[in-house]
Amino acid sequence: MKDRLKIGVSACFLYPDASRAAFASKTLQYVEQSVPHWIMSGGALPVMIPSPVGETARGDVDFDDYAQWLDGIVLHGGSDVWPGSYGETPLQERWSGDRNRDEYEIALVRSFAAAGKPVFGICRGLQLINVAFGGTLYQDIGTQRPEALVHRDAVAYDLNFHDVAIEPGSRLDRLLASQPSRKINSVHHQGVKDLAANFAVEARCPVDGMVEAIRHTGKSWVAAVQWHPEFHKPELGTLDDAPILQNFLAAARAARTHHNTAV
Repeated sequence: MKDRLKIGVSACFLYPDASRAAFASKTLQYVEQSVPHWIMSGGALPVMIPSPVGETARGDVDFDDYAQWLDGIVLHGGSDVWPGSYGETPLQERWSGDRNRDEYEIALVRSFAAAGKPVFGICRGLQLINVAFGGTLYQDIGTQRPEALVHRDAVAYDLNFHDVAIEPGSRLDRLLASQPSRKINSVHHQGVKDLAANFAVEARCPVDGMVEAIRHTGKSWVAAVQWHPEFHKPELGTLDDAPILQNFLAAARAARTHHNTAV
């Protein structure tokens, strides 16, 4: 049997909805399949992490249990971040986000970082990581940065593209040095406003300077990209994100070795 890495994937939440045919009165947790498939492309086993808290919670499983068992975690896209998570009130009701998911993912980030396991964020995942470490967000780029590029087109969705400018000398620059393309998708209307302490920007949108990738500068392996690497395909002429995935999985492998040695 192959000694595959076990990578956690944070869940998205669907709440009770009377119009839904199945489980109308229940809270559902799920992942969008492209993310686990992207993780599988690196030979690792993705594992969705159900929240251990909530109105139906039972037993004594907690976030630290997941952080000890798994080798790393990927936070993927989805709902807006609740402005209250970074000390603001929603500018509009539709940007109220998902407070419950924020609390769940912030707890996961802290548990995995404390356990010395790598954390990688995608789109919302980047925003959540920035907030978890004390940063803030633009609630809506079009409203607060009207001069900015259109970063989310509801019709084009993951076929909305722009180039990315990678910071020279950054780890991301070294990982992608051989990549001929700098074309990425853009599927977000929120973004980093104030960068969290002990983080560095690794990439920006060359048109408006919006943050596109960040990395923790301390001992914790925490990194994120604003685009969706799981949506990139060679036939679209987009950036090949395989080196990013392999770097994350190498960190997970190193964390496993360190954890097993310590035990």
